[in-house]
Amino acid sequence: AISENAQALVVSYLGIRRAIGIVGLLLPIILGPVGWFVFGVEIQDNMSSYYHTVLRDVFVGAMCAMGIFLFCYRGYDWIEGWTANIGCLSALGVALCPLDANSDPLHQSSLVGYLHTVFGGAFFLTLAFYSLYHFPSSNANKHEVAPHEAQRNFVYRVSGLVILASMIASGSYLFLLPAEWVRICNDYNFLFWMEWVAVWSFASAWL
Repeated sequence: AISENAQALVVSYLGIRRAIGIVGLLLPIILGPVGWFVFGVEIQDNMSSYYHTVLRDVFVGAMCAMGIFLFCYRGYDWIEGWTANIGCLSALGVALCPLDANSDPLHQSSLVGYLHTVFGGAFFLTLAFYSLYHFPSSNANKHEVAPHEAQRNFVYRVSGLVILASMIASGSYLFLLPAEWVRICNDYNFLFWMEWVAVWSFASAWL
C-alpha cells in the first residue's frame, strides 16, 4: 500500500504537470483570439511580440508561471532535474528578456533581443526533450505497469515530434525561404501559428 505521504507527493507531482499543461493550453488562446476580440490586439507575428501590447502581463506572467512550475517539478533522476532547471531558466529568460519591437527573432537590435531568441529555442527544445525522452521512459525506468501506458507513450512521442517539426518549419521560414515568400508568410502570421502548434503539443503531453 502507498503511504499517505507518498500519495500526497504523487498528487503534488501530477498537479504541477497539469498546471504547466493548462498554462500552455490557455496562453495562445488568450493572446490570439481573446486578445483580438476583447482587447482589439491584432494577431502578432509571434507570441513574443505580445510583450509590446496590452497583453504584456499575460505573456510575462504565463512564462514566469511555467518557469516556477518547472523549478518545482522533479522527476525520477538527476537528468530530469537538470532538464527542469534548464526549462525554468529558459522560460524566465523568455519572460524577462523581451524581443525587440517590430522584429523577427533573427534580426534584433539589442543583446536582450538575441538572448530572448536563444532562451526561446532552449525552452522549446527542453519541452521536446521531455516528451521524447523523460515522459515515455519514466515508467519503464521504474518497471511499473500503468493502464494505457503504450497509448500515453504514443501521445508523448507524437507531441515531441510535433514540437520539433514546428521548430524546423520556423527555422526553415527564417533561414531558407526567399524574401518574397517570407513576406507572404508574414501576412498570415506564420511564426505565431507554428508556436501555437508547438505550445499545444507540449500542453497535451503535460496534461
